[in-house]
Amino acid sequence: MKPAWDKLMAAYKDHKTTLVADVDCTAGGKSLCETVGVEGFPTIKYGDPSDLEDYEGGRDFDDLKKFADGLGPLCSPKNLDLCSAEKKKQIQEYMAMDAKKLEEFVSSKEEEMKKISSDFDKFVEGLQKQYEDGNKKKDEGIKAIKESGLGLAKAVRASLKGKDEL
Repeated sequence: MKPAWDKLMAAYKDHKTTLVADVDCTAGGKSLCETVGVEGFPTIKYGDPSDLEDYEGGRDFDDLKKFADGLGPLCSPKNLDLCSAEKKKQIQEYMAMDAKKLEEFVSSKEEEMKKISSDFDKFVEGLQKQYEDGNKKKDEGIKAIKESGLGLAKAVRASLKGKDEL
């Protein structure tokens, strides 16, 4: 994917409204990656810098270019003309909040998201344990069946088939 991404960065080098860049999350960009929620590599994010979304599309140049060509300014406090009436109303409500109340609102929503993610991680851990327990039970059952003489029974069956065919 790196060659396709480098080609895309070159294609958008001097673009007026779309930035295509990369960040090394293992070095100097680590704190930025943690802030925007990068959990695996490579990760592609797009959108408003304060609320980046995960890109889920193709990873070759043509898919990346097609997606990037559709990007542009988004609804935001700086681009109200791009917002629906519903989003404008929401932005106005947030702008009417004092800074402390807005911070509390954002923090509470981020905590809700963390809890949902944490609950999901616990759920996956439970599934993983069930899988491991089930797999162990399966392996032990197969081993017990094999040790009960299945191999010898198969050998005898094969030798009898050989006699019948003569």
